[in-house]
Amino acid sequence: MHTNHDIKIISFVGLAGAGKTTATEYLAAKGIPKVSFGDIVRRSMERADIEQTPQNERGFISHLLSRGHAQFIEQQTLPHFHHLIDAGQHRIVTDGSSSLEEYRALMGAFPGSVTTIAIVAPKHLRYGRLEHRVSHPLTRTEAVARDIAETEHENKAAPIALADHYIINDGKKELLYEQLDTLFAELKFIR
Repeated sequence: MHTNHDIKIISFVGLAGAGKTTATEYLAAKGIPKVSFGDIVRRSMERADIEQTPQNERGFISHLLSRGHAQFIEQQTLPHFHHLIDAGQHRIVTDGSSSLEEYRALMGAFPGSVTTIAIVAPKHLRYGRLEHRVSHPLTRTEAVARDIAETEHENKAAPIALADHYIINDGKKELLYEQLDTLFAELKFIR
């Protein structure tokens, strides 16, 4: 457990297509190192020689939740944060802290250092974004199924409900960036 009070971690939470990755990439472009829970899951799938499809990813995550998700977080996810902090990083951003277990793990490992920001958007906008995104596009039917799986079986609603701040992402990227800049200034996140 790190107790340096100067460490600040922003954890973006939200449903698929809300804008978590866009917000994370915006901070990364400002030089803030990032940890992606989704990338960690995909690398684990690759090591297990599991084809990366939306269905397989959901199945892999369901398997994690039913058998040792907390252990996976401790062994595969938290070391990324510790490595960055040990290397002298004091600001870190993460997208996809997408379950109550991940939320608890972050809060437990870095007490007082984590701020959760829920990025929310109407589902018709999210589904449109998901259909047109370059990486891992989803049809509307797949997006609906993913929403149901993530909220019913993967505890994704809990981190959204427990978020410290909410940003409604229902406009252009520039509006999202303005809202983020205002919040980051308030949080004294970017020096």
